[in-house]
This record gives sequence, structure tokens and C-alpha cells, in this order.
Amino acid sequence: MKFRKKPVVIEASQWFKNGDHPLDYSRTHDGLENGELRQFSPEERKANEWEGDIVRYFRSPELPGKHACQHCGKTMHEHGWIDTLEGGHIVCPGDWIITGVQGEFYPCKPGIFAATYEAA
Repeated sequence: MKFRKKPVVIEASQWFKNGDHPLDYSRTHDGLENGELRQFSPEERKANEWEGDIVRYFRSPELPGKHACQHCGKTMHEHGWIDTLEGGHIVCPGDWIITGVQGEFYPCKPGIFAATYEAA
């Protein structure tokens, strides 16, 4: 059987480094300053280059930061991580971050994105 993808307008942004996603610094976070718990504004978090909310830093004990990515060849230190409905995915620099129909986020390789989507 053949199927056609339903036409749907999506939100997406291309990611290259920590903080690139428009929602990465949209929330206030609790943290310690001089031993005191306080809230850090999105502006403070961005100015201090804290980890993004949507695309986080990639961390893995199995893949050191200097290891080359099997998908793009860049070092893993340059990559991000995104939580998805399936658990999570590595985000390569240049990947598109799509907001799904349930409000979830997931990465899409540039070539697949270009073959599947066009500007609305």
C-alpha cells in the first residue's frame, strides 16, 4: 500500500550550537549563587552560556567529546542532545529542530528536511 503524508505546517529552527533554539532560554531556572538558592532569568542564563532548555549539551561516558560523530564527522563536543517521545537523540550542528503535532521536539537532518518541507 502507498500512503501520502498529510499536509501540515510545522515550526522548525536550524541548530548549530548551544542556545540556537528560540526556546532554549525561555524559562527561569533555580540555581545556587554564593551558596544561596535563587532564580536565574533567561537573560542571565543566556549571558552565562548556560545549557539550553530544548537542545542540551551532549554528554555520554561512552563517547568522549573529541570522538568524531558517525553522521557528520564533527567532534561530539559540538553536538547537542534533545529529549524526544522515543527517549532522545543526538543533534548534529546543522540539524533542524522540529516541533511536532503534540508539542514535542525532534531533530531532522538537513537533507531530509529539504526533501520533506518547504517554506509556508
